[in-house]
Amino acid sequence: MTDIILHHYPNSPFAEKVRIALGIKQATWKSVEIPNVMPKPDLMPLTGGYRRTPVMQVGADVYCDTQLIMMELEKRLPPPPLLPKGREGEARGLAMWIDRNIFWSAVGVVMGELGDKLPEAFKKDRSDFSGRSFDSDKLRAAVPMARDQTYAQLSLAEAMLADGRNYLLGGEPTLADCALYNPVWFIRQRLSPTASPLDRLPKISAWSERMKAFGAGTRSDLTAADALAIAKAATPAATKVDADDPSGLKAGRKVSVTPDDTGRVPVSGALVGLTADRISVARSDERVGDVVVHFPRAGFIVTPL
Repeated sequence: MTDIILHHYPNSPFAEKVRIALGIKQATWKSVEIPNVMPKPDLMPLTGGYRRTPVMQVGADVYCDTQLIMMELEKRLPPPPLLPKGREGEARGLAMWIDRNIFWSAVGVVMGELGDKLPEAFKKDRSDFSGRSFDSDKLRAAVPMARDQTYAQLSLAEAMLADGRNYLLGGEPTLADCALYNPVWFIRQRLSPTASPLDRLPKISAWSERMKAFGAGTRSDLTAADALAIAKAATPAATKVDADDPSGLKAGRKVSVTPDDTGRVPVSGALVGLTADRISVARSDERVGDVVVHFPRAGFIVTPL
């Protein structure tokens, strides 16, 4: 099997969502550490402009956004499954709710507490990333609200664990647990394991220790140059455009794909894959040759060019 290559950096919470999944599956993978701010000169040839972290590479196929990365891991790696049979939609729906709601409340808590200690380059980068000014004073003033929202939403997960189950959907971890571990890990990592509101959520705290014990699989480091060379030597996997897709888009159409929330940098290419779950565009770069960049369908805007 072609190696899984994760382009990430240690403090990225969304990368931790993927790393914990690799740990659950006890996977072997390659690690390319990327900058936490732009520019990212050794990532852009692969993604065509997509700047969010993490990105997963398998040969000449490049997977963007953890929604899709996790689905691809599920296809490529052995059990235990992250999508329990008969509850796949439940696990995916919970994960999307967590990513789009609990995560951003947790970010408000962390950034409000640490914002004035962060480098100016990071603040400028995140202003560009979000489209809003990184104002440390405003973030600090908003901490009580962010903390209350985080508490309110994590309390729902606490209630799911109230019957004694070990994980959100039962006896084994799923995609939903990986998604929830992301914001909980972020608070624990950047503030402390007992930071508010985690100090009021004992079942979540105990659950996070069970999750932490999975580790991150077997990792080996890879240089960015080697990752680019791997892409250049490989051929992208075959993909297909659904002829009955409600968008009416056809194979070969030039399109751009853009996140609908943050990091709104469009990636352009020829449409080679389109399903209810994903969008795939073919593009070429002199450093990597021909690659296909894959995005999840939900949360991304496809624009014909």
